[in-house]
Amino acid sequence: MTTTTPTATAVPKTTAPEPTPRRARRRARRSTPLTIAMLAALAYFLLPLFWLLIASTKSTQDLFNSFGLWFSHAPQLLTNIRETVTQDDGVFVHWLLNTVLYAVVSAVGAALLAAAGGYGFAKFRFRGDRLAFNLVLGAVMVPTTALAIPTYLLFAKAGLVNTPWAIILPSLVNPFGLYLMRIYAADAVPDSLLEAARIDGAGEARIFFRIALRLLGPGLVTVLLFTLVATWNNYFLPLIMLNDPDLYPITVGLASWAAQAQNGGAGAGSDMLALVVTGSLLSIVPLVVAFLMLQRYWQSGLAAGGVKQ
Repeated sequence: MTTTTPTATAVPKTTAPEPTPRRARRRARRSTPLTIAMLAALAYFLLPLFWLLIASTKSTQDLFNSFGLWFSHAPQLLTNIRETVTQDDGVFVHWLLNTVLYAVVSAVGAALLAAAGGYGFAKFRFRGDRLAFNLVLGAVMVPTTALAIPTYLLFAKAGLVNTPWAIILPSLVNPFGLYLMRIYAADAVPDSLLEAARIDGAGEARIFFRIALRLLGPGLVTVLLFTLVATWNNYFLPLIMLNDPDLYPITVGLASWAAQAQNGGAGAGSDMLALVVTGSLLSIVPLVVAFLMLQRYWQSGLAAGGVKQ
């Protein structure tokens, strides 16, 4: 009697499927023109900041005698900062506090007004709503310089020229912010949630401040950041509205120092140029800090409204 032993059958070895040629080409694709364009854009935005940082470490003489994009033999950043904040009995710090007041009050007020207006346009229907919203879109296209003289005459009649209100009140009007909040509120605030709140007996004001405003947080911070930067960097409006140096923001104050440095020639006024450059560096530090703190809300606020779920 013979026995047969089972023969081992070869098991085929499984291998991972190779990527298709199209997928491989997509993974290995590189766009040289886009890379060059991104590097050029990066240099365009960062090179002035790099120059400002380097120039703030130099004296007035070194600004003209050394290479602009590198440090001098004797950097003096701390000395320049100390002289900037102590010049004219610390007027730079006073200008900086004025700028913080104008920018923060204007940004918070403009963001709340834009949120209320955008929420109203998005969630309520009334006679003439389309016409009113089209007027808002038209106001976005009007340059602020075209409204400078009418605004000055209006505030002069009201007796508000050379007061902080002459800077704050015009900055509260933000047509682009209202348009952005209208687009954001249309998708961020569900109609079913509003109806449920109304059924529970909540009034419209309570619904806005307790429910809608929380949902509009990312868009609200976006408008706040835009208005903060615009008011902080505003130069023309304070120039025509303010005459008292104690009310100057940082932009007009540094411009007066630059004029003093230009008129000083080779005398004592020429030393002001290094202080102007250092003051410019110090003036952008609060904006950088604000952007780093609010950038996550800013990014989500820009993305929301562009894609529907």
